[in-house]
Amino acid sequence: MKLIGLDVGTKRIGVAKADSSTKIAIPDGFVNVNGQEFAEIARIARMYNTSTFVVGLPRNNSGEETKQSLYARNFARQLAMSIPNTRIYFEDESLTSVEAERRLKERKKNFQKGEVDAEAASIILQDFLERLIANGKITENAYTSEQAKIENDQEVEQAGTVEKTVKKMKKIASTDKKGHKALKIIGIMLGVIVLLSGAGFTSAMFWYNNALKAVVENVECKFDTAEAEAKADSEDDTEGCKFIRFEVKDNDTATVIATNLKNEDLIRSDLAFKVYIKLNKSNLKYGTYSFRKTMSTEEIIAKLVEGAPADNVFNVTVLPGETIADIKQTFKKFGYTDEQIKDAFEKKYDNKVLKGLYDANGNLAFVAQPRSVQLEGYIYGDTYQFYKEESLEKVLSTMINALGDVVESNNLEEKFREKGLSLREGIILASIVQKESKTADMNGVAQVFLNRIRQGMSLGSDVTAKYAADLTDPERKTLTTNAAVLANNSLYNTRLHTGLTPGPISNPGADALKAVATGDDSKRSMLYFLTGDDGKMYYSSTEAGHNQNIRDHCRTLCNVAL
Repeated sequence: MKLIGLDVGTKRIGVAKADSSTKIAIPDGFVNVNGQEFAEIARIARMYNTSTFVVGLPRNNSGEETKQSLYARNFARQLAMSIPNTRIYFEDESLTSVEAERRLKERKKNFQKGEVDAEAASIILQDFLERLIANGKITENAYTSEQAKIENDQEVEQAGTVEKTVKKMKKIASTDKKGHKALKIIGIMLGVIVLLSGAGFTSAMFWYNNALKAVVENVECKFDTAEAEAKADSEDDTEGCKFIRFEVKDNDTATVIATNLKNEDLIRSDLAFKVYIKLNKSNLKYGTYSFRKTMSTEEIIAKLVEGAPADNVFNVTVLPGETIADIKQTFKKFGYTDEQIKDAFEKKYDNKVLKGLYDANGNLAFVAQPRSVQLEGYIYGDTYQFYKEESLEKVLSTMINALGDVVESNNLEEKFREKGLSLREGIILASIVQKESKTADMNGVAQVFLNRIRQGMSLGSDVTAKYAADLTDPERKTLTTNAAVLANNSLYNTRLHTGLTPGPISNPGADALKAVATGDDSKRSMLYFLTGDDGKMYYSSTEAGHNQNIRDHCRTLCNVAL
């Protein structure tokens, strides 16, 4: 059984992974708390093929649950509602962050806060594995999606009861001439309801008004807007001042929104939030918002009613098969300057998926690869959302991390190794497969290339020749014919040179990466392929057979300019 461990914080969520059969928890990065954390955790869970989580549950020195424990339980409830058939186990944690930091200090001099969170998650998960798993089976009942739904339904019923009471209070206050007596009755009535619903205050009016206040009060923040914060070189460390990205999906109910806001510690009470919007008949709009803890519940609801500003974020889509040249043009359309793009794409990035890209001195390991295309193949194709003033370095880091998640969740490095390829070589070959074939044919094309590598043959790929020409003569002033392109003496041109290209030639998607990792045993004897005019792929084991396929099936496509 595969499990994901989570160290839940208000800024970041540490992530760890493990398999119950090995009982070894491994740190696996972190997720930012920005309004999209549940979607990101769901994505990680899909890639790891599990819906079973272990969540750390803080306690004080006396072993009692704390406010942070409630935060972790609320988080677990929303997680269970976000991912169908979820099973969540709670593991008591005490000073895990301190222990995580100590372990990291023993291994390295410098480390990021996110690494501490990931290490803490691995400690939580390891403790759970050692405590509760016997013979590969968990010996404790889980908190499930069904339980989360029941709890939410109960809260909805409570909110409805409070709503009716508050309305009755207002009616009494408006009709009773003895206002003080009316307010006293109101306080008693709502006080009973609040006590029954678990709030624990004797004054209902005091509870309600207090619950609508900001989580953090009486502080002065450095930045007035999220955009100003994003533009700044430094952060505002004042408690409650940091803007948190918060997403409302088009099918989110008021209960879901309230729970998410409470989990983010952006409101004091999800119950008060729901009562307020029902009393005021607030129509909440979906979108991406920027909230912070210094905002009252009324201010947050006002923003939700107004709707998310359409001009403070942008969505960017990177497609499998696109090149760095394509992606740079995309970013220019979003307002990034040529200088920003050059600096960001040529910066050295630190991510384990980039293994083999740099040498020990931080230089490119293969000198034939231009620095301008060093990230070719590492910008994972997906749709992302960022603030418009987000630094391009952060944007690229997010996209590189996404590729790392795909590689790790599918165990691709080990599978590439079984094919005789390093991680970087597997990504390079996948980038060629991506450009050469449709998804349905990728395994067969990958197998042909693997066969040719095994026999010491050149790949003979036309798409590598085209990429080489685009690097050498992007405006095609000299390489004007197919013959000239195929004769271009570049190490990227596998029509002339054996082995792989110096770097990837495109941005491979998950299907191309998996195709290289698995191949197709039914085509282990094939050394040639082509796409016919009818769109079908034709294979052959000999050059004569390949030439016959050209004559029979490729009269048009085989003469298209590269």
